[in-house]
Amino acid sequence: MSQRSRTGPSGSVTALSEAYDTALLDLDGVVYAGGEAIDHAVDSLLVAQRGGMRLAYVTNNALRPPDVVAAHLRELGLSAVADDVINSAQAVARLISEQVPAGSRVLVIGGEGLRVALRERGLEPVDSADDDPAAVVQGYGGPELPWGRFAEACYAIARGVPWFASNTDLTIPSGRGIAPGNGAAVEVVRIATGAEPQVAGKPLPPMHRETILRTGARKPLVVGDRLDTDIEGAFNGAVDSLLVLTGVTDAAQLLVARPEHRPTYVDADLRGLLIGQPEVSPVGEAFACSEWTAAVRDGELVLDGDGDVLDGLRALCAAAWSRAGDGVFDGGTAKALARLGL
Repeated sequence: MSQRSRTGPSGSVTALSEAYDTALLDLDGVVYAGGEAIDHAVDSLLVAQRGGMRLAYVTNNALRPPDVVAAHLRELGLSAVADDVINSAQAVARLISEQVPAGSRVLVIGGEGLRVALRERGLEPVDSADDDPAAVVQGYGGPELPWGRFAEACYAIARGVPWFASNTDLTIPSGRGIAPGNGAAVEVVRIATGAEPQVAGKPLPPMHRETILRTGARKPLVVGDRLDTDIEGAFNGAVDSLLVLTGVTDAAQLLVARPEHRPTYVDADLRGLLIGQPEVSPVGEAFACSEWTAAVRDGELVLDGDGDVLDGLRALCAAAWSRAGDGVFDGGTAKALARLGL
C-alpha cells in the first residue's frame, strides 16, 4: 500500500527487524524520556541489532553533538557510536554550506551540537550579529538559553542575513512533561522580524537526505512518536514508518490523522520491532484485526470484539482513515476508545 493511499495500518508476516535493514529511530519519546530509557526500549533494540538490523538514531534535537548522544545511549545499555547519530544540526549545516562560501561565519543561536556540525562543514560559528555572519542558524538551546540570543538573531536578520532553523518542533518531551521546543523559540524570532527561516529538520527533505547519506539505508523503517515530524517525514521520503505510543501521540490523535500523518504500523513501544504486525482486512463496510471489528455507523466509530487493545486500535484506524479518505475523520471516537480503555 503506498504512502499516499493508506487507509489503515499494514501487516507484516515477518518481524519488522527482519523486514527492514535499518531502523531510523527518533530519540525523545521513543528511546528515552527525560534522559531515562523508556520501558522495553533498550532490550528490544539490542535484540533487533543482534538479528542484523542497523540502528540509526535520528533526532531533531540539535543541542547535543553526536558523540555526547552516543555516550548517553551507551550509558543506557546500547552499543552506539557517534556515527550512529544523525541530528538536525548536521542537516541544517549541510543546507547552509550549500548556500554560503566555504569558511563563512555563521551566527549560532543554540547549543554545542550546532557548533560541531558547522565546523564539520568548514563553517565558523560566531556569537554576535556584529561578527559579519553570512547566515543565522537557530536550534534547540536548552532551558538555559539566554533571551539575548534571540536579539542577536533579530539584529542580523534585519540586516538581510539569511536565517536557517534546525527544526520547528513546538514541543519537546522531558522527564517532567512537555516543554517548549525549538519551534517555540523560532516563533519568537519570526514575530520580531517577520522573516521566514529555511528549515532542515523532520519532516522536511533535508533531514531525510542527511539520514540516507549517512546510513546508506536501502530499506529503512522510520520509528517515531510524533505524527507531524517522524511520520510525516517518512511520508515525504516515501518510506515506511512505525508509530510507538510512548511519546506525544495518543490514540485519539492517531484516529484523526491526515494522510501524511498515517503510519504504516502502530505499536505500544519498541517491542513492536521484534514481531510481525497483524493484518487489517475489510469485511463488508467494516475492518477486522484479529478478534476486533471496527466500522463507522451514523458518523461514529463503533467497535465489536475482544482481545489485544492494539489490534482494536488498528481496526479503528482503518475504519476512520477509510471514511476520511484524503481528509480528516470528523466523527465520534470517544466511545470506541473508551471500549479499549484508551
